[in-house]
Amino acid sequence: MQMQLHQLRYFVAVAEVRHFTQAADLVGITQPSLSKQIHALEAGLGAPLLERVRGNIALTTAGEVLLPLAKRILADVDTATREVQELVGLRRGRVRLGATPSLATSLAPPVLRRFRDAHPAVDLGVEEGGSQDLVRDLLRGDLDLALIIMPSAGTDPGLRADPILRESLVVASVDPLPATSATGELRITDLRDQPLVMFREGYDLRDATLHACRDAGFEPTLSVDGGEMDAVLSFVEAGLGVALVPGIVVARRPGIRVTRLAPPGVRRTIGVARRRDVVPTHAGRELRRILLEYVHDATATDQLPPGVEPLS
Repeated sequence: MQMQLHQLRYFVAVAEVRHFTQAADLVGITQPSLSKQIHALEAGLGAPLLERVRGNIALTTAGEVLLPLAKRILADVDTATREVQELVGLRRGRVRLGATPSLATSLAPPVLRRFRDAHPAVDLGVEEGGSQDLVRDLLRGDLDLALIIMPSAGTDPGLRADPILRESLVVASVDPLPATSATGELRITDLRDQPLVMFREGYDLRDATLHACRDAGFEPTLSVDGGEMDAVLSFVEAGLGVALVPGIVVARRPGIRVTRLAPPGVRRTIGVARRRDVVPTHAGRELRRILLEYVHDATATDQLPPGVEPLS
């Protein structure tokens, strides 16, 4: 039996929402038509894929086996379709880039400008968020590439992530902070009695700050907890506390004082990530190439953002 792509799409829709009527609405057909195609797929395979358990839809063993394979087949077909259409000019290409807040305001703009100049017909989409959110969006297929902070434990096995830059954090405050080092830099332990403005869950800066403090032997005192980047900087400007941030985000905030951390400081590795099981589109490959080209050129001309250094 030859499986039809539309049957796989219908099966995946039901498997994801666990409801025939909702799945039919999702794929744009009637519920009886969807059920008929699912039954045809099961008959051709010779095994049931779905079963009702206490009024709910559940996957059978055969369904569990088929689901990841079906998703991969459909993803490859969608990628191939986009790739061919882009190359033959049937429609404009599209590329979706994710970036953390600090990188969205520092590294992404010149890269996207270079890409736009070279490929003005390609639609650009940008998603700003914490690395955990961007990884989720990559795995869902909502992004083609993402500039993420690579966790020390390693990235999700479903992603390919290549390290390209290293970023240093600084202490942002309104008032001068007493430094115990001879160079006027702060040690992490100097923050023991300082109220900290903390980022929300999902921000890499939250984890970086908490880990740095705990590795230094203390639990930080939080003044405000749960902010986005702009909110955190505004809270610092209001004198509510200090925060660990990339130096680039305070470059245009004259009301904030920046103090460097004494070695080894707090540094993060920036990587460019994509899904491992999906062939990149032509536009996605070109954006990645231009990103790496920009990093190389910016390194050679000393144009990288402050506190950012190349890894190659």
